[in-house]
Amino acid sequence: MKKITGLILTVVLMLSVISVNANAKELPDMKVEINAKSAVLMEASTGEILMSKNAHEKVYPASVTKIMSLLLVTEAIDQGKIALTDTVTASAEASKMGGSQIWLKQGEQMTVDDLLKATAIASANDACFALGEYVAGSDTAFVKMMNDRAKELGMNDTVFENCSGLDDTVQNHITSAYDVAVMSRELLKHERIRNYTTVWMDTLRGGETQLVNTNKLIRFYKGATGLKTGTTSKAGCCVSATAERDGLSLIAVVMGSESSNDRFSGARAMLDWGFANYSLAELSVDPALITDVNVIGGEQDKISPQITEKKFAVIEKGKEDKITLVPDLAIDVEAPIEKNQVLGTVSFMLEDKEIGKINLCSPEAVKKLTFPDYLVRFLTSLCR
Repeated sequence: MKKITGLILTVVLMLSVISVNANAKELPDMKVEINAKSAVLMEASTGEILMSKNAHEKVYPASVTKIMSLLLVTEAIDQGKIALTDTVTASAEASKMGGSQIWLKQGEQMTVDDLLKATAIASANDACFALGEYVAGSDTAFVKMMNDRAKELGMNDTVFENCSGLDDTVQNHITSAYDVAVMSRELLKHERIRNYTTVWMDTLRGGETQLVNTNKLIRFYKGATGLKTGTTSKAGCCVSATAERDGLSLIAVVMGSESSNDRFSGARAMLDWGFANYSLAELSVDPALITDVNVIGGEQDKISPQITEKKFAVIEKGKEDKITLVPDLAIDVEAPIEKNQVLGTVSFMLEDKEIGKINLCSPEAVKKLTFPDYLVRFLTSLCR
């Protein structure tokens, strides 16, 4: 029995190793050297991973956690559930957070705008806690929102136990470099967040409280747009550093560095490499090359497919002119046809690899001919 149990365990371990190795092969290796437990470089508009190191290793995120908190607050604003001008009253719990803070007092009132400043710029735990309570009604409810949103985004390595990233008393507050990149990408979709994450210095309380951005790259890196740092003894020094140049938006995540300098130099090295080697290309098709599609049994005989979406691809610099197009368009299609019905596709290829696909859609609905319609057409043809 012991031998059988041992054999089963061995097989399970072997399958686990195979699974890990398979996942590792799916993501490109590091192109630069960094001192960190894990790292990921992602292109923001496509989500493509350009380099990675232990991308799915579970690590403590420290205040990088606040990216999810900021995302939920921003989404609540965009959905009209709360407003920047709303007044938030600090609870007793918020005033006792500790760590990085703006020293909120119980009963003190601040606007959502000011609390966002404090959270995004100075990584204030008390401000973040107060925002979470305001959005969800309680800290517990907000943390549940965080975990639910993480699942929606496919952040399978992540479990949140609080909204701030303080980890002195938590056991399972974990994420991965890959998941941090995913939630960073989602936050960047909300342009308003840059009003906070790109600010180097600001003040609150009429100038009495100074805020200084914990992300040094905001001041010293060209094109920096954010996003969030984190530091604890468990997590080490972490950062999700974002920047944009010439339309290319990059997310460099560094988790578990030994020093603050290591995380920033690592992020800078990844961003530099990304901007030096890649560009963002819009995948476009000349409309004149798209042929009409015959409609069988419809109120009209032909229909001209249209492109209804914009798509982009990350291209290695110098290879932009090597992109080829492979159309796949129906010659005939039977009515009825719905508006925006897909009639064909155009695939974009680069060195035998598909880098994108665009749908060719019907610009309008086409009804199917009825018997009376056919009769009218027949009689009309006789009168000609």
